[in-house]
Order: sequence, then structure tokens, then C-alpha cells
Amino acid sequence: MHLRLAHNDKGKPEVFRSFQGEGRAIGRVRTFIRLSGCNLHCVWCDTAYTWNWTGSDFRHERDEPGRPYKFSPAAEMSKVSVEDAAALVRALGESEGVVLTGGEPLMQSEALIALIDVLKRDQPGLKIEVETNGTISPSAELAQRVDLFMVSPKLAHSGNAAALALQPDKLAAFAALPSAHFKFVARTAEDIAVVATLAQTHNIPASRIYIMPEGVTSETLMARGQALLAAILAHGFNFTDRLHIHLFGAQRGV
Repeated sequence: MHLRLAHNDKGKPEVFRSFQGEGRAIGRVRTFIRLSGCNLHCVWCDTAYTWNWTGSDFRHERDEPGRPYKFSPAAEMSKVSVEDAAALVRALGESEGVVLTGGEPLMQSEALIALIDVLKRDQPGLKIEVETNGTISPSAELAQRVDLFMVSPKLAHSGNAAALALQPDKLAAFAALPSAHFKFVARTAEDIAVVATLAQTHNIPASRIYIMPEGVTSETLMARGQALLAAILAHGFNFTDRLHIHLFGAQRGV
């Protein structure tokens, strides 16, 4: 069985050790595996090299006249066996947990299950975290293997249609999982009101919701974060920064 993995800036599979920059485990040391492919197409996506292929008509905020922000799958993606992917993780040494990120990892659910089983064979106490956009329900087999789902449903400013990005049955499935916490990317206080409505509709406790400012520079994150704080506090949500941006900037493999 194989996984489709994204590439780092050296053209190798993007498997790396860093600090978790977002969400419930922010600041914790983690090993990251970035998978390629996504079923959403966010206009501000900072990992567009996992899905925005040459020849597609998806829009991105970094498009320029005559020069769309596109990537070649041949240059940006590798098929790697489950055993070889596990070996890349093993080569980095032990860490408390592994984060399966993307792209959208749940597009490769069966291979994820196989990978998790190999990783847990090597390190039984390993914590498994999955970052997902919340549009694909996890199977029972996957859910029982995952310690934390960090679910990031996409709001209107992402450029995705609500019918695709905010599917009630999928959100309800994640809301029913105690291991699922939710991270919403926000630009304005109005976005927080939308999150509050979603939380009420799907019975998601405020304690399981994190609001993260959208941005790929420290300056943007600080400004947007300050503008969002009052609304976040008013609804009792958690705030999450993007620690890796402050530490390393917007680059791959961090």
C-alpha cells in the first residue's frame, strides 16, 4: 500500500520534526507527515503545492496576470510505500506524537490506517494526530487509532462553496467524536459569529473550538489576532496562533 506524499523544497517527501504550530497541541514536539491532494481549494492556502495543479482552473490569492500560482504534481508529489514512510519517521528518532497533515489526509484513509499500525508497532505509545478539513467522515477503524482530530472547517472567505466545505452530516460525525477538536480560520469578528452558529447547530462545546487568524506573516497574524480577541472571548472559544510562522516564517518542512 502506498501514500501520496507532498515534497519539501528539496524535492523529497515532506516528513519532518518541528513544534506543533496550531491548535490543541501547540508548542509540542511532533513529527509531521504531509500528504498530497485536497478536495477543497482555499484561495489563501499556504500549502497549495499539495493540490493546485498546472492546468486546473482554481483561483488563488497569489495568482498574477499571466502567471497563475500553480504546481506540477510530478515535481511536488511522490508515491511512497507505507513501510518507507514509516522508515522516514523512524529516521528522525522518537517523538511524543506524529501529525498526519496535508492537503486532506482523509482522502487516503485506508493507507493512513496501515501507516498508523506500522508506526504503533514501532512505538506503541505514539500519539496520532490528524489535521482535516472536516469534509470526509473518518471510518470507525481510523477513529479508534487517532488520539486527536484537529478539524478545520472552511468559512466563506476560503472561496469554497458552503455546500462542499460545511457538510452537516460530516460536521456532526466529528462533533460526536470526543477526540475531535475544531480549528476555524478567521479574518474578521463576523467570522466568529458564523462559528458560534455552527457550534450551536452541531452541539460543539466552546471548549473544543479554537479560532486562528488567517495569515502567513507575523505582522498579519498579530494584527488579525488583536482584532479577533474580543469576539473570541465573548463566545468562550479558545485562541490559537500559528507558532511556526513566528518561529520560521512561511516555508516548507517547519
